[in-house]
Amino acid sequence: MRGLNYKIILSFLGLTSMMNGFFMLLSEPFSWYSHEEATHGILLAGLLTIAIGFMLWFFNRNASKDIQKRDGYLIVTLGWLMLTLTGTLPYILTGTITSFPDAIFETISGYSTTGASILTDIESVQKGVLFWRSATHWIGGMGIIVLTVAILPLLGIGGMQLFVAEAPGPSTDKLHPRITQTAKRLWLIYFSYTIAEFLLLKIAGMSWFDAINHAMATLSTGGFSTKNDSIAYWNNNPLIQYIIIAFMYVAGANFVLSYFALKGKVSKIFKDDEFRYYFMISIIVTIIIAILIVCFQDPTLQTTISHPMPYGPVESGFRHAAFQVVSVLTTTGFVSADFTMWNYLATALMFSLFFIGGSAGSTSGGVKIVRHVIMIKNSLLELKKQLHPNAIISVRYNGNRVSRVIIFNILSFFVIYMLIFILSAIILTFLDLDFLSAFAAAASCLGNIGPALGTVSPVDNFAHLSNAAKLFCSFLMLIGRLELFTVLIVLTPYFWKSN
Repeated sequence: MRGLNYKIILSFLGLTSMMNGFFMLLSEPFSWYSHEEATHGILLAGLLTIAIGFMLWFFNRNASKDIQKRDGYLIVTLGWLMLTLTGTLPYILTGTITSFPDAIFETISGYSTTGASILTDIESVQKGVLFWRSATHWIGGMGIIVLTVAILPLLGIGGMQLFVAEAPGPSTDKLHPRITQTAKRLWLIYFSYTIAEFLLLKIAGMSWFDAINHAMATLSTGGFSTKNDSIAYWNNNPLIQYIIIAFMYVAGANFVLSYFALKGKVSKIFKDDEFRYYFMISIIVTIIIAILIVCFQDPTLQTTISHPMPYGPVESGFRHAAFQVVSVLTTTGFVSADFTMWNYLATALMFSLFFIGGSAGSTSGGVKIVRHVIMIKNSLLELKKQLHPNAIISVRYNGNRVSRVIIFNILSFFVIYMLIFILSAIILTFLDLDFLSAFAAAASCLGNIGPALGTVSPVDNFAHLSNAAKLFCSFLMLIGRLELFTVLIVLTPYFWKSN
């Protein structure tokens, strides 16, 4: 095993930083048009980030183009740390966030598409900064690493190792035999969906600024809003909420299926095992919670943050149930209702969705439905083997046999995920969070969800956490976004051994 190719790693970090700076400069017109004080801070942040990136790339541009798997893992991990450190600059240089731990938390929450926030009055934040905040979602949603993979052929670099490290789920569906073409198609679909939602939200009644911010936050399954009440601000406009439900649902499904649908191969969607379970879970849980809200909700409790019901209680109950189920299942984190104020069973069902997640190959976080499907199938198979020990039976997914290597990988992932969740909850109790809030915050940050329970409920935020707790939650958001193994492998002593 050869040593790490540090020059290509630094070169790649430079490219990542330059792209990050470019997105910062896209925030500048919003601030300039509104004559905001943040204009100079955003401009300086963008130029500094580009300058740092250019120097890293320029002095390492002649590095060997051979990227091995170890290089890929380190590039992705350090790439996200580079994004986070440079991504804090617009907040700090504009004075929006003055505390470095707070800036780290808000930035990594954006890139990891978690949507948890420490800002207590979002509507007072200047538009240029708000756009940057939403842009961190959009960048992180598909992964700026995959975006960079799309241009690596121009530099003579192959990018398969990076794509695998960025999307380490159990499936490796590709739209094209060449990984760079796959990345380009994914970004084209992602961009097209964003534009489509922006136009629909504008037509439905949002301002153009709110529409573009919420489109970026929806397709990335992020959850940052421009309003203090999140999507509950538009509770008197059901059309806006139904549009967001639809695009959250699409963003939580495998983007490969979107490609098939756009190519006219719709039948492939419902033949996909994961999508069928995704569809069933969302429909069944929505119906159950809608019934609980309409028929059994205590009328003395507030079912929504603001409570207009333009089409009556049945429509309102169904809409808020569907919105919150899809929002949590896809780990988007938008809020139309305070689900902690629903009856206990509805709240428990919502919390159970924290551990499911969206589809592999989507922008959502969490464990992912495909892992649950394969674990359940494997468990049922083990029961059958107890009755028929000599039978040769294999786990099948989408009609194909699942190898034992993949099954062991999934089981290992789930065990490690739950172990980290439990240990994290315990650690957060040591950092002055109460029992319920600690467990909910750990589940929310690790699953990249956003709103949780207790003192971090949909009507609260993470501002009251200690600096140590905020930094720890930031770490959870990072490893959750990169699905544990990418970061944890880098932290092992074996990774750093050269042979």
